[in-house]
Amino acid sequence: MSKINKREARKHRHVRVRAKVEGSEARPRLSVFRSLSHIYAQVINDSAGNTIASASTLDVEIKGQLEGKKKSEEAKIVGSIVANRAIEKGVKEVVFDRGGFKYQGRVKAMADGAREAGLKF
Repeated sequence: MSKINKREARKHRHVRVRAKVEGSEARPRLSVFRSLSHIYAQVINDSAGNTIASASTLDVEIKGQLEGKKKSEEAKIVGSIVANRAIEKGVKEVVFDRGGFKYQGRVKAMADGAREAGLKF
């Protein structure tokens, strides 16, 4: 039996979480992906199959705000940006999908930034 590496283990956890978590019209899913350098967040309506709002550390509009910050501070800014964009589209409550990552560090900072901006989980 072969050993499962970290990436495969995360994907397995994500599949397990996604079996239980689904975004709807009333409560879309706030999905998070964390790479080594960046963090990405999307608000997704799974029933219609479309993305309502998204933000990442690669966005041109927020690139200036991120200079000289730590990764967790960048994640908090991304969380507040995606929350503001979702609220503009009329979304106030979401279901949080941590994407198989542990709820700590940058994932937690992104969630806290979204909560402070007005999204309810």
